[in-house]
Amino acid sequence: MSGLKQQDSRDYGRALPFLMTLLAALSLWSAIPNTAYAKKISGQEIIQHIEKLLWGKTSQGRYSMTITTPYWQRTLEMQMWMERPEHTFIRILSPRKEKGIGSLRIKNEMWNYLPKVERTIKVPPSMMLQPWMGSDFTNDDLVKESNVLNDYTHKILDVKDIEGVATYIVEAIPTAKASVVWGKLIYYVRKQDLMPLREEFYSERNELIKVLDFSAVKQMGGRRLPTQWKMRTLRKPGNETLVELKEVTFNIPIDKAIFSLRNLRAR
Repeated sequence: MSGLKQQDSRDYGRALPFLMTLLAALSLWSAIPNTAYAKKISGQEIIQHIEKLLWGKTSQGRYSMTITTPYWQRTLEMQMWMERPEHTFIRILSPRKEKGIGSLRIKNEMWNYLPKVERTIKVPPSMMLQPWMGSDFTNDDLVKESNVLNDYTHKILDVKDIEGVATYIVEAIPTAKASVVWGKLIYYVRKQDLMPLREEFYSERNELIKVLDFSAVKQMGGRRLPTQWKMRTLRKPGNETLVELKEVTFNIPIDKAIFSLRNLRAR
């Protein structure tokens, strides 16, 4: 019996250094801040995931846009076709007053068509920050002239708990040669499934100009994605624009004739 006790004592003595080392390692691991986990995925990969989720290689669908100001409210129904990264076509379906108005982007050029006067207007680069149809979305927001993947660099700033949700905060800064309208973009992305929660738009003077909130996650187009996108312009209290996805399909080839001036002028 004494021999067994001596053996147990020797085994415990050999195990003790290992246990102490293991406990020290666990203590060090638990002290690592959340930002260290962000290194497992890059900012570029997070933004790439969001772009694929919201737009795919191609997307086509029906949307509604409700524009609200302190004085009036109106809702537009529209059809959109997009082939990333070079082509976008939007046609307003209703109400009657705006029916037939279209917007077309081909690479770095954009046109608007006004059916009432049968006039096609080319949008100069200086007008890309102007509101589209009086909304809080700009021309650039709608047709996506700038490419957030190619025209910006991306960095994870932090991983924070926001209202009980672990959230990546990703900064997008324009590259030196990029011709873009925003000085900086900040994304808030749910860590669990990389679902976009918010996007902030900053001027070149680092002023927060607009905020885009994503909500109402549903199954649509073969994926789960936010189906309500609310844009607010901070300089215009009481103004907001809500875009709702009604139906959408992704990654289906689109007829090239859709993205043409002839189609833009069709009624």
